[in-house]
Amino acid sequence: MVFWSSSSAFERACAFKHEQRQASVNAASKLFSSPLSSSEEKLHSLPISELVTACKSGQISAFDIISAYGKKALDAQRSTNCVAELMLDDATRSVSSASWVPAADTDSYSSDLVRSKPLLGVPVSVKDCIDIAGHDTTVGLARRVGKPVERSSAIVRLLEDAGAIVIAKTTVPTALFSVDTDSKLFGTTSNPYSSDHGVGASTGGGAAMVACGGSKVEIGSDVAGSVRFPAHFCGVWSLKGSVGRWPVLGNQSSMMGVEAVPTLTGPLTRNLEDLEQIYKRVIDMRPWEYDYTCVPIPWRPINLQEEGRRLKWGVIWTDGVIPPSPACKRALSSVANSLREQGHEVVDFNPPNIAEFLEVGYQLAFGDSGKQIRDNLVPTETVNPALASFLDLISLPRFFKKLLSKFYSSKDPIYANLLNVMHAKTIPEERALIVKRDQFREAWHEQWTKEGLDFVLTVPAPFPAVKHGEGLKASLMTASYSFLFNLLDYAAGSLPVTKVDKNLDALPSNFLSSPEYDEMNIICKTSYTVYDADSMHGLPVGVQIVGRRLEEEKVLEGMKVIQSALLQAGIAFEGK
Repeated sequence: MVFWSSSSAFERACAFKHEQRQASVNAASKLFSSPLSSSEEKLHSLPISELVTACKSGQISAFDIISAYGKKALDAQRSTNCVAELMLDDATRSVSSASWVPAADTDSYSSDLVRSKPLLGVPVSVKDCIDIAGHDTTVGLARRVGKPVERSSAIVRLLEDAGAIVIAKTTVPTALFSVDTDSKLFGTTSNPYSSDHGVGASTGGGAAMVACGGSKVEIGSDVAGSVRFPAHFCGVWSLKGSVGRWPVLGNQSSMMGVEAVPTLTGPLTRNLEDLEQIYKRVIDMRPWEYDYTCVPIPWRPINLQEEGRRLKWGVIWTDGVIPPSPACKRALSSVANSLREQGHEVVDFNPPNIAEFLEVGYQLAFGDSGKQIRDNLVPTETVNPALASFLDLISLPRFFKKLLSKFYSSKDPIYANLLNVMHAKTIPEERALIVKRDQFREAWHEQWTKEGLDFVLTVPAPFPAVKHGEGLKASLMTASYSFLFNLLDYAAGSLPVTKVDKNLDALPSNFLSSPEYDEMNIICKTSYTVYDADSMHGLPVGVQIVGRRLEEEKVLEGMKVIQSALLQAGIAFEGK
């Protein structure tokens, strides 16, 4: 038993995890040290549909896949430090049987779906907050090191039954809530496009892995944008569904049981075709037979690309707290203009007060003033500066926060009100907040319906990837554009559009003395200090597309419409 009474226990846990990971990397390096052969390059480029077909026909073996993706995963780890645990030995053992039998720990039904293996041979990486039998689920916390779980999560059992090959766990920040992926357990994960910049929220390691081609699919989690935020930073595709569409049992968090803002599971891929295929094939596996929380809704085909079909898109240009930077606004404008050129109707959408709605959400997410997160930490263990600052703020004595709130009330109403409301909630207070949340949901539904929208477009975050160490300046509030749609429980995806251009996306030379800057709140002014088009030149920039609850199929089709419009406008994102 480990007793967390001294810093030495914490250091031993970190050292153990470092050594464990390095041993798996060293072992893999001996087997997969050579560059990809021409046949492996071809295999690596196959989309999911063709890869599965080739595996079923016997043209490609599981060992061919492990070799090709093992090499890519090692490359990804060397360039970005995105791997929490390399599982190539496990992957090799799991496919050593010629029949590729279902996972040993499965309790699934022996259905035709399982036997058909719709994901046969698809290499998958999994965020280190999702249970895999025999392995730690650290959530970036030292307390969880050396405690392998007994049973795999529902999504992992489903994937293994479907024939997927789990090849790695990917890095996460301490306790997950972060604008960068950094921890004492794993170190800092870097952006595939710039070693000086981060990878975004807690699925950042997975986004880097996918961007570098280390896995075909990353399985991440999303509470406030953790599959869309890093996809935007790393130039990949992602989709957050609504509650109940994908399995979540066995998905761990540092804040378990927060039903008001539930943790979801979602995929990241290198292209739209694979994103649709993984989402569809998981649903075709009847996830409600693996996870009782899933709704029994089969895949519902939809076609929005019929000739002459005119869609209505509402654009949210700002959340009222932190307006998008020039690079992110340009990406959003490019999509809006391309859709208009295709004959679609694109309008400004001004929904019910976003800042007030987000305020309700922050109170629900941190209704315990961060006690649950703090209780998960061992002596000398710390969380990232942005989260630490937020936790320090909400743990201040209420009388002191009220004084600060009064001082800032005229200068900065948003910051003042945040000071005033962020404190531990009683049960009646939390219930009142849930009532408010549902009132906002109703108001959004009514306005969306009244305006006849098909989709809403906005940025995934106000900035591209920020430099390492600047998370405190960026603050957790930069996740507001994605967190908003978790509160609404809307289906939302992120897709790459362009890259930062230092000539097109620089702030005006007089920005700090401009009326626009003067009107910014304190949070916004501080956040904008991280934006530098010169240092960000070449980093990916994406947009977020949103549908209503349980409209995952429609959102994926909407992505196709956007991709087609951008291509016809001569805008094509080129990834790694």
